[in-house]
Amino acid sequence: MTRYSADKYWGYLFIAPQLLGLLVFSLGPLLSAFVLSTMKWDGFGEKTFVGLQNFIEQFHDPEFLISVKNTFYYTMLTVPTSIVLAILVAVALNKVSGKVLYRLFYYMPAVTSSVAVSVVFLWLLNSDFGIINVYLKQWFGIQGPNWLTDPRFVIPSIALLSVWWGLGGNMVLFLAGLQGISASYYEAAQIDGAGKLRQFLHITLPLLSPTTFFACIMSIIGSFQVFDQSFVMTGGGPAKASYTMVLHVYNTAFVDFTFGKSSAAAVILFLIILAFTLLQMWVSRRWVHYEG
Repeated sequence: MTRYSADKYWGYLFIAPQLLGLLVFSLGPLLSAFVLSTMKWDGFGEKTFVGLQNFIEQFHDPEFLISVKNTFYYTMLTVPTSIVLAILVAVALNKVSGKVLYRLFYYMPAVTSSVAVSVVFLWLLNSDFGIINVYLKQWFGIQGPNWLTDPRFVIPSIALLSVWWGLGGNMVLFLAGLQGISASYYEAAQIDGAGKLRQFLHITLPLLSPTTFFACIMSIIGSFQVFDQSFVMTGGGPAKASYTMVLHVYNTAFVDFTFGKSSAAAVILFLIILAFTLLQMWVSRRWVHYEG
C-alpha cells in the first residue's frame, strides 16, 4: 500500500462518523419523509399508498394555506431587517475600541436557547405588565398594543424576537467579510475624494456581496423553518395568525396523527426552500461580486 493510499483510508476513517451521522439523521429521515408523503398512516397501523392525495389535500386545507401566508409574511419581515441591521452593526463595530466586548454582547443571544428567549419575550411583550408597554406608557404616553393577542401584531412581535436573537450570528459573518476587504481600496477612494458614505456604497457593499448572499440564503432557510417562537409564545394563535408551516407539520403529525399529510406538508416546505435557494443562486450572478 502506497503512502497516498494509506492517507486516503485514514481520511475516510476520520470523516466516517460525520458521514454516518449525515446518512442516519439527515438523508435517511429526508428520504423517509418523501416516501411517507405518499402514504396514509396514523403512526400505528398499516401504511396505505395514496399517491399524491396527501399533497392535493394540503393545497385544499385552509390551515395549511394560512400557515404558508404567515410564514411568507414572517420571512418578509425578518430577513431584510436582520440583514440590514447586521451590516450596520458590523460596520459600526469593525474598528471601534473595545470591539471584542461589544461583539460578545451582540453575539450572546445567538447562543441562547430559542425556547428560553421566547419565554423571556413572552413576559416582555405582555400587554398588561410587560416592560415594553410600561416604557411606552411612561416615556411616550402611548398605550402599547396587545402584542401577542392581536392578529395584527403577533407576527411582527415574533419577527422582532427573531431579529434580535439572530442579529449576532449575521453580525459575525459580516465582520469576517469586512476584515477580508483590503484597506487599499479605501485609501484609493480617499485619495479620489470619496467620503465615508460613498466608500460604504461603492466599496463596502459590493465587496460584502458574497457574505450578504450567504447570509440571505441562511436567513431565508431559517425563517421558513420558524417553529419554537410561535409554538412557545402563541401556539399558533390568536385565530391562527401566527400559525407557521413547521407548526402545521407538527400539529398534523403529533396532534392529528396523520403522518402522511404531515410529511406532504414537510415536502412542500422543502421544495419551497429549495426553489428560493435556487432562485437566489440564479439572481446572485447579477449582484454578487467576487474580489479578483
